[in-house]
Amino acid sequence: MFTRFEEFAANSQLGHKDSPPRAQGRLHFTQDWQRSLYGLALALSKAGHFEWEAFRQNLIGSISIWEQLPCDNQPPWDYYERYLEALIKVLEEHSLLDIDELQARLSALKPDTDLNDNNPELRNIA
Repeated sequence: MFTRFEEFAANSQLGHKDSPPRAQGRLHFTQDWQRSLYGLALALSKAGHFEWEAFRQNLIGSISIWEQLPCDNQPPWDYYERYLEALIKVLEEHSLLDIDELQARLSALKPDTDLNDNNPELRNIA
């Protein structure tokens, strides 16, 4: 059940290019990490770490960057990949995340992980 903030956040995206996927009017997640990511962004914004509109603008920007990539270099469309890029960017903008620290932690979990190599769009964020 949504609180007023969550309802505001979800409804503020309706009809816009940053609107999350829906199925029968409900938010649609195909993997658990997507639901967790969505909840994390809402919780951080609700706690006052950043304004929801700042996140939305980063999400719109991430989607626009993906749309402008040449088709032969364009990764498959994934809304929540764009959502992750936007969250990383807004967290960096508000000094809540250091991309080098994130890279180090990911590398510790999976040594062959490189944010920039696996996600060329992140080069525009980092």
